Amino acid sequence: MLMYMSNTSPKAPSTPLHSVSVAGIVVREDGRVLTIRRADNGTWEPPGGVLELAEAPEDGVRREVYEETGIKVQVDRLTGVYKNTSRGIVALVFRCRVEGGHEQLSDESSAVEWLTPDEVTSRMAEVYAVRVTDALLDGAPMVRAHDGRKLAQNL
Repeated sequence: MLMYMSNTSPKAPSTPLHSVSVAGIVVREDGRVLTIRRADNGTWEPPGGVLELAEAPEDGVRREVYEETGIKVQVDRLTGVYKNTSRGIVALVFRCRVEGGHEQLSDESSAVEWLTPDEVTSRMAEVYAVRVTDALLDGAPMVRAHDGRKLAQNL
């Protein structure tokens, strides 16, 4: 549910508020990518979640990856910005590398696995798999929109 807020008169158009999330694409030396199977819906995704109000995006990525997987990461770079147009969620996705820790389950993850890029594209929904494939590319961050199921060019 989107909330609307007007900062002028009651007759002025309202502006939707967005939620900001972060995700970490953690790439191991062998090219495998850290993934979770979400406990709430069983889907495979990169670890991530909602950015807290007073939290820097990189701190949020480190926190979310560790909470969901037990892996401590170094954040390397922003690789993409993704907007879910149906839910008003903007996701900032960062490429990361392992700093320490070991794989463990959490209340949010029913499985933690290191997948190959091919396994990522076969297990994840398109809107999550593209975040991984974009993060494996060199170059400027990608900016994409989707409706929660399909990328904007496929809507």
